[in-house]
Amino acid sequence: MEHSGAHRDSARLQSIDLARSVAVVAMVYFHFTFDRVLFGFLPPDTMGQFFWYYFARMIAGSFLFLSGVSLWLAHAKDLRWRAFWIRWLKLAAAAAIVTAGSIWFVPGGPIWFGILHAMAAVAFVGLAVLRLPWGVIAGLALVVFAAAWGPRFAAFDPIWLVWTGLAEVRPAMGDYVPLIPWAAPALAGIAMAKALRLETLRGSEPTRLTRILGFAGRHSLIIYLVHQPILFGLFNLYVRL
Repeated sequence: MEHSGAHRDSARLQSIDLARSVAVVAMVYFHFTFDRVLFGFLPPDTMGQFFWYYFARMIAGSFLFLSGVSLWLAHAKDLRWRAFWIRWLKLAAAAAIVTAGSIWFVPGGPIWFGILHAMAAVAFVGLAVLRLPWGVIAGLALVVFAAAWGPRFAAFDPIWLVWTGLAEVRPAMGDYVPLIPWAAPALAGIAMAKALRLETLRGSEPTRLTRILGFAGRHSLIIYLVHQPILFGLFNLYVRL
């Protein structure tokens, strides 16, 4: 039975790996363009253009949506606390690395609450609502998303409340992904996975092609951490040569 369960997991999760691979490729392409602006190869207003502005938000939303789907798939039957804490500690450590590195290297300000911080935080939000009906979770996602257009409060301006997204003054950060509204796609991912009962689906064993295409999705965290230092190094080398 253990082998059968592993078969179902590997067959089911390859689609998530493939979707996450697409998000990883899009993220690397976005940062490649961002770096070209930074090094003067593209006009300085490029990233503020309509396409790039919303492209960045679609990438962040896709990662958070998939994190919600994965949370449900991992804990649909039982809360697997050991697996949860292992994954969460990896996310938290990676987020701390990003914050530490951004203090010196990221234009626009240190990243106190970026995409990895958001993913670590919404994991707890997801656990809190995991057993609610999917319609209720979807409703909560809509409320959180709509709150992005709601009032802001000076009381939330201090840096230690940066995670809320309710401050009157947007903090200067190279990457800022507060829970309002960015918990919404994660909640939507949970709701969709529950509504479609994705935990019950079975599929074929991954092929060599799907393993290759899903590689980036299976290793998205390490790729996130190393791709910008690699790109920066390559751009610096190109400029010097």
